[in-house]
Amino acid sequence: MRILGIDPGLQRTGFGVIEAEGHKLHYIASGTISTTEATRGDLPLRLKIIFDGVQEVVRRWQPQCASVEIVFVNVNPQSTLLLGQARGAALAALVSSGLPVSEYTALQMKKAVVGHGLANKSQVQEMVRRLLALPGLPGKDAADALGLAISHAHAGSSMAALAAATPLQRRSHALYRKGRSY
Repeated sequence: MRILGIDPGLQRTGFGVIEAEGHKLHYIASGTISTTEATRGDLPLRLKIIFDGVQEVVRRWQPQCASVEIVFVNVNPQSTLLLGQARGAALAALVSSGLPVSEYTALQMKKAVVGHGLANKSQVQEMVRRLLALPGLPGKDAADALGLAISHAHAGSSMAALAAATPLQRRSHALYRKGRSY
């Protein structure tokens, strides 16, 4: 199974493609989609670059599924909103390409790749290099994207089996007023 990992970012969106054959993982490609050539204030153009870049990666490497990092609220709400829009552009590109998408938090990815959720970027880079037998360290954004793909290779089949065995249902006991739920 060919898996595409996406680490969304407004300036640099990392991508990584791996092939999973049982427990064996093979590196296919990785890199970043950069929006730095766009004017800093031109958000629509930056989102278009991310959307088009992700679709080009999908066309070129033909993955069968994708995994994307879930974004959490940062200290700066404006940064969080901008990052969420970059993530939305990447998700829209994946879904419009017909790929099933799984989502993992940075904590889940770090636990799957390094063994603990508080790992730093250099530890993720080193473990990705070792797991995929790379000759050198991948870039930080590409390493995170490859880590997301590795996480899905390890957990995706288990999650799919659980979903097939027990259908997910809306939580009726946890409804909020005015129709909001989780």
